[in-house]
Amino acid sequence: MRALAVLLLVLGLVQPAQASDAGPRAEVRVGGGAVSFAVTHRGKTVVQPSPVGIRTERADFTAGLSLTGRSRRAIFERYRTTSGKKRDRVVRAVETTYRFAAAGGRLDLVVRESADGVAYRYELPQNTGAVVGEASAFVLPADAVAWLAKFRRDYENPFLRSTASGAELAEYMHPALFEVGGTYALITESDVDGRYSGGHLVHAGGGRYDVKLWDEKVAVSGALKTPWRTMIVGSLATVVESTLVDDLAPASKVRDTSWIEPGPAVWSWLAGGRPVQQDLVRQKEFVDYAAARGWPYVVVDAGWYDDPDWRRTSFIPELVRYASARGVGIHTWVRFSSVDTAEKRADYLPWLQKWGVRGLKIDFMDSDGQERYRWYDEILPETARMHFLVNFHGATLPHGVHRTWPHVMTTEAVHGAEKSSGLTTSHLTALPFTRNVVGGMDYTPGGFHRARANTDGGELALTVLYESGVQNLAGRPDSYDARPFARWFLEQAPAAWDETRLLSGRPGESVVMARRSGDRWFVGGAVAGAARTLDLPALGSGKWLVEVVRDGAAGLVRETRVTSGTLTVPVAAEGGFVALVCRPERSTCARPTGGVPSTSVVVSPEQVDLRPGQAFELTGTFTNTSDRPLHGVTFAPRVPSGWSSTAAVWSWRVAPGESVTGRWTVRAGPNPVVGLAEVPAVARFAGVEAERATRVHVWRPLPAGQVYVPGNDLSVEGRTLTTGGVRFGKGIGTTPGDRTVELGTCTRFEATAGVDDEVDGRVDRAAGVGGSVVFEVLGDGRVLHTSPLRRSVDPALPMSVDVSGVRVLTLRVSDGGDGTSLDHAVWGDARLSC
Repeated sequence: MRALAVLLLVLGLVQPAQASDAGPRAEVRVGGGAVSFAVTHRGKTVVQPSPVGIRTERADFTAGLSLTGRSRRAIFERYRTTSGKKRDRVVRAVETTYRFAAAGGRLDLVVRESADGVAYRYELPQNTGAVVGEASAFVLPADAVAWLAKFRRDYENPFLRSTASGAELAEYMHPALFEVGGTYALITESDVDGRYSGGHLVHAGGGRYDVKLWDEKVAVSGALKTPWRTMIVGSLATVVESTLVDDLAPASKVRDTSWIEPGPAVWSWLAGGRPVQQDLVRQKEFVDYAAARGWPYVVVDAGWYDDPDWRRTSFIPELVRYASARGVGIHTWVRFSSVDTAEKRADYLPWLQKWGVRGLKIDFMDSDGQERYRWYDEILPETARMHFLVNFHGATLPHGVHRTWPHVMTTEAVHGAEKSSGLTTSHLTALPFTRNVVGGMDYTPGGFHRARANTDGGELALTVLYESGVQNLAGRPDSYDARPFARWFLEQAPAAWDETRLLSGRPGESVVMARRSGDRWFVGGAVAGAARTLDLPALGSGKWLVEVVRDGAAGLVRETRVTSGTLTVPVAAEGGFVALVCRPERSTCARPTGGVPSTSVVVSPEQVDLRPGQAFELTGTFTNTSDRPLHGVTFAPRVPSGWSSTAAVWSWRVAPGESVTGRWTVRAGPNPVVGLAEVPAVARFAGVEAERATRVHVWRPLPAGQVYVPGNDLSVEGRTLTTGGVRFGKGIGTTPGDRTVELGTCTRFEATAGVDDEVDGRVDRAAGVGGSVVFEVLGDGRVLHTSPLRRSVDPALPMSVDVSGVRVLTLRVSDGGDGTSLDHAVWGDARLSC
């Protein structure tokens, strides 16, 4: 029998005082022309000898391999991230390169070992054509406990517990977590980009998990370095606290990161869905709420763009202006298909940059293919250059992207709060040990207003347990206000950390985690199942002030203690707790949030009709409702371009409870934009603004001999009448139905008709989705005019109909034949010549 050559490399530890066998070891074995890879930890085999190798179009590097040499080097790096488990990182590792010869050329197997794991990659110095597969696999002991999630292209499946051999023969996502006799191994990959294809795991039976590439053929040009097959190995704390995935990734490609600011965001999708994303008034309310809390961002999600003329008509520039005046940045949702090519990005992204949008939530990539990674390679430098923060949704996992591209704040790739099922507390308490280990996770916690499997305490804990550079908070303002202790904690919590510690827990059962920001610790704990007590150990020697928020009999309660030892916290069934911990130098660990001082503005009138050149009297009262005086307050209307207003009111000091009142004459310009407009009374102070607007309805008078047909002058949803990008100050907004008018001696009816631009989906011209209607004009029951079928994608349609002798005019809108969904119709400037 041929002798088996065994090559073993032992990593020297990060701390020289530690025992030399504390970290994991990689064992590379060569025998019979094949190579295997195993991982041991403290003398125990965690990953059993598993095949390695790669196949290309012109070479097979899985067999017939002979070792020709090896080399070893020490790795030492320091780097800083903008977000994550800890911002300052130190990398100590040993890298060994094994050089193999085969019939098709040379294969280098590069192995890294560090205190928290091992990894390997393939390097092909020569071009041997496209990669057609890997032999890479991970063989786990049959009885190893496993936490796995079935593979989906968007990584949105729950983690379930099984065993390595008992799991269904199916495809599974990275990361996958296994426990072998008290030692844990989390398997994933790092440094994946357009040079290669993403991979996932396939259980082939008996605890063997093969690596399957998304692409059947991976294009290669020249030499190749594959992604790292990565194994974080050690205790649960080692796994949870590891930065190995980032450590293996390329260094940052963004030199100046001063503009990258992590922080919480108000995210309103779960607070009202698409209609709220299309409502400027509601979005301003979210901005006000974020500003008062000191939260730096508001995210406007899908639907804000549903107008083909969005570059001209969108409210986003106004929202950005409003938010900027309150110290809040706006992020907008972006559909992948809007930025999937260089040409589209060149057309689309500069508009958002010009408007001042701070971040992009890009959705629906839904692929691990090489082509999609090449798209990431293109958009990442572009968004960095334009200073956009990025949140990838419908996306792949982080594979070290936070180090290489630090403006990527978070990635979805999780069975998160948007889901309506599968959000068990077992899944929720598994995520800190699985998905969130590898990078920022946009789970979107804080949806207190929704039906959930966990308690309020458990939901609040997720804001600490889940790391995300932009923590998108999913609740409604009233749900936070109804839970003042939750709101208090959220106002204090940052979204970037200096240190992370796992204090206790087990996947799917419970978890207690502490994260440090400066000299304060934020602790979160959650359980799945029955009520119990959880321990909060001291976070260092000496005394600590601990402020706990947990579930009580009638809601959340807040308790404050000073302790120098372990604190026991009672936790409700499916519940949790949070704690703010600091040295007891003050009576509270809380600090000023830097939020905009509380104020109010009242205006009169609340609504007014106005014609070109006309004026109205606006009265506004600004009140300081905060607990501190405000200085240098300027109070004046902000009027549309071409309008005018009388002078501003100024006050050098407004004490708490005091008010400033202004009265102004506001005059419309000679050619104002018709429809609905806002004229806010704006108070400026301390670099921020507070305002309340009068709603102004602007319309043009008709020449002598013409009158408007009486109508509601608004769309079905209460907005300006707009069809085909044309706005109208007067007219009728309606769904299918009749509007009847008695005539005198009128001779002609005129209008501009079409489907209202407020209809969702009109922007999708290729699909032609949206409303579809037919307009009819009837005189005394007789059809005088019938329009062609009008769809959402059609331009505005002028019409002119002779109504001489007609006594009763009927304006009819009927369904276009596909059902009445989205059939919001406009009779714009409907008028009669009489």
